[in-house]
Amino acid sequence: MNVNNLRENIALVSQEPYDMTIKENILLDCRPGQNITQNDLEKACRETNIHNFIVGLPNGYDSFVDGKEIQLTGGQKQRIAIARALVRNPKILLLDEATSALDSESENVVQKALYAAAHGRTTLAIAHRLSTIQHADIIFVIKDGKVYVKARIKNY
Repeated sequence: MNVNNLRENIALVSQEPYDMTIKENILLDCRPGQNITQNDLEKACRETNIHNFIVGLPNGYDSFVDGKEIQLTGGQKQRIAIARALVRNPKILLLDEATSALDSESENVVQKALYAAAHGRTTLAIAHRLSTIQHADIIFVIKDGKVYVKARIKNY
């Protein structure tokens, strides 16, 4: 297995955006030579239900995510992180506690975005909340570094 090929096909949804513009945040993980258009960027943001919020900002996609220019909710931060992963169009999507710091209303919006993002991809979700993985085909419960349970979600 070629490690570089594997890395090119994986995208991670992290929990926090970086201190830069929204556009820079979303384009940050693009592969070298990947030509992302403004339409590609906006499509990823529409799929994660964050586009309308962004274009409603005074500086739109050029707004800084530094806590000074704009204050983002946990759900907005997560949807920007999901858009960052989607714009790469990965074959494998890694979700690291994607809804851990969200209230129930934001969690619902983010989960819809995650569900749409996972469509047609292999998705690995690290989660403490069962609600985060409710649409998973198979879950693995890890305990003390070992697979403790492997089950279909409807059987768990």
